[in-house]
Amino acid sequence: MARYLLFLREDSSSAPQFSPEELQAILEKYQSWSRRMRAAGKVLQGEKLRDGEGRVLRQVASKAVVTDGPFVETKEVVGGYFMVDAKDYQEALAIASECPHMEFGSIEVREIEPT
Repeated sequence: MARYLLFLREDSSSAPQFSPEELQAILEKYQSWSRRMRAAGKVLQGEKLRDGEGRVLRQVASKAVVTDGPFVETKEVVGGYFMVDAKDYQEALAIASECPHMEFGSIEVREIEPT
């Protein structure tokens, strides 16, 4: 088995506005999916990331430069992540395809380098 990170991506500049009731229904979808995947031993960890808190640190001319997020032009953000356990990329992609986030953005699937 291998570990994979599922990065939940969305474009913050075109995010729809939801009513409190709609937000509650969306949250319940995520919780239901997460409980099912945890019970199956697939989700090892997952968290929502704070909105607007991302910064990128780069070295430019021997100096550390901090910028606002990795995608300043598009305002694409990583809204959260899940760490999953899967036998291969195909299974990791299958797990990601069931995540409710597919309705709101994209999911980047990356294998974690074994130590």
